[in-house]
Amino acid sequence: MLCCCKYDGEQKMNKCQHSLNSIELFAGAGGLGIGLAQAGFAPKLVVEFNNWCCTTLRQNQHFMFDAVSKLKKTSNIHEGDVRAVDFSKYEGGLDLVSGGPPCQPFSLGGRHRAYDDARDMFPQAVRALREARPRAFVFENVKGLMRASFQNYFEYVQLQMEHPELTARKDEEWHDHLTRLEKHHTKNNRPGLHYRVVTRLVNSANYGVPQKRERVIFVGFRDDVDASWSFGTGGFTQESLVWDQCFGEYWDRHKIAKKNRQLEGRALQVSKKLSATEKPDSMPWRTTRDALMGLPNPETAQKSTKNHHYRGGAKIYPGHTGSYLDEPSKTLKAGVHGVPGGENMLRRADGSVRYFTIREAARIQTFPDDFEFHGAWSECMRQLGNAVPIELARVVGESVAEKLVEAN
Repeated sequence: MLCCCKYDGEQKMNKCQHSLNSIELFAGAGGLGIGLAQAGFAPKLVVEFNNWCCTTLRQNQHFMFDAVSKLKKTSNIHEGDVRAVDFSKYEGGLDLVSGGPPCQPFSLGGRHRAYDDARDMFPQAVRALREARPRAFVFENVKGLMRASFQNYFEYVQLQMEHPELTARKDEEWHDHLTRLEKHHTKNNRPGLHYRVVTRLVNSANYGVPQKRERVIFVGFRDDVDASWSFGTGGFTQESLVWDQCFGEYWDRHKIAKKNRQLEGRALQVSKKLSATEKPDSMPWRTTRDALMGLPNPETAQKSTKNHHYRGGAKIYPGHTGSYLDEPSKTLKAGVHGVPGGENMLRRADGSVRYFTIREAARIQTFPDDFEFHGAWSECMRQLGNAVPIELARVVGESVAEKLVEAN
């Protein structure tokens, strides 16, 4: 059922009495899907291959399946290969398809095999569009997809999303398929299924996430949906954070002694351009210290908080120096390259480091405190390192939902 409630710009979509139907692919631990559920999208199917992720999803399914309605719903989490799923049965009844196709081929830390990598699941995301024909879609991926060396393949991915019915022929090379897509894209008459796609590299910190995490977001609307949509700027800036630290109440709010109040990194340069009498109109970036507020020190606290256990052995090594407390954290990593956990460390004021606990990493990814992760520390950090911050997903989802409701 499509939502018939009016959206006034302030009303949250998850307060509507009706909901917008969706399918979530490559769900991982559920960050994107939960944020979209908070925005008003009710998932009819959630697809994930990894067993540990599915265990986490089932444990916390109420965050996704009950976010729209107070009534308990029967979850439909499909654990298995997305290539075996038939999406055609959802044709005519979907508002949104969403997901994060596996990103290993395009990660800056990966092997850069791109279109030669069998782990590329973008073709399956496009197939879901072709078979289910949703009114809109939201896909995300790592910023490595926008590398200059992948420029042609990036265009190829986007053109497939825009024209999902123009499929590759048997044994056709990807660049030959790209040529046909480009010719089709520039025709005057293009019958069939088409989407208007907007793509942007976004920094999660600009959307209220306490993490400098950049992701590529694809948003598409079917041709018959008059959306007139664009990405918002997010409204959170470093300038506003530094102003709060120089002239506002940031340090007092956190009860930091004056001798320990210091700016580091780029914040020092930003501070030189600010005036006490000219407060920025934007909201301040949220910091690692903001995210961890209220959590006990895991080194001394009793183990009473879920997923909040101290893990020793953290060390600084080239390229991995930890996250400063008074800035948004660095991008959490999935821990598949180098030392397990990679950059998932907190840098103390004295320069020493320790690993984030799972709960601290979840806070940084804006997961709720009662969300419980399953698996060993390295597995849970992998789930978190691959996740979309819930808050970023919610903000994008609400803007898409607003346009779908208006176009209904």
